[in-house]
Amino acid sequence: MSHPIEPASARSSYLSFMLAEEEYAVGLLRVREIIEYRPVTRVPGMPVAVQGVINLRGSVVPVVDLAVKFGLPPRPITRWSCFVIVEVTLDGQQTVLGLLADTVREVLELGGDDIEPPPAFGTRVRLEFLRGMGRHNDTFILLLDLDRLLSLEELLRLTSAADEAPATVPPPASVAALPEVPGNG
Repeated sequence: MSHPIEPASARSSYLSFMLAEEEYAVGLLRVREIIEYRPVTRVPGMPVAVQGVINLRGSVVPVVDLAVKFGLPPRPITRWSCFVIVEVTLDGQQTVLGLLADTVREVLELGGDDIEPPPAFGTRVRLEFLRGMGRHNDTFILLLDLDRLLSLEELLRLTSAADEAPATVPPPASVAALPEVPGNG
């Protein structure tokens, strides 16, 4: 399947973040905000990658752990763990999701000449989840296609679960109480 690549002259902003020591990025215009990690309310019957829901200023937001979806190794929640709140398109309508990230890295600018098609092999992420690979500072960052990360069925289950979940969720845990990451202090 081919993914549109930006024209060489066009530049776009991306937010990069880490998942299990691998760097990924999403289009910055799709990011609503970044919030600190808080407890997630589990919702029965959800796919394994769906952590549950959080309360974001009175709105119920489903949370997806992309590392689990991509088959990456488990990792602890640290004081740098956060949720990247993004917009995805579901049946032509915008839906808000939280993506669990180990840490947010930076906002980077990429032009069409900085973006390569997704690799046919060598990544744990299925090709349909990728827009391409961005070349930045002599490294490659996997650019995610937010609208393809979850199937239509998964998104419908998420949004219906969010509609049924109570708007009151336990308050956020104190970040100071989260464990330190060795070597990052």
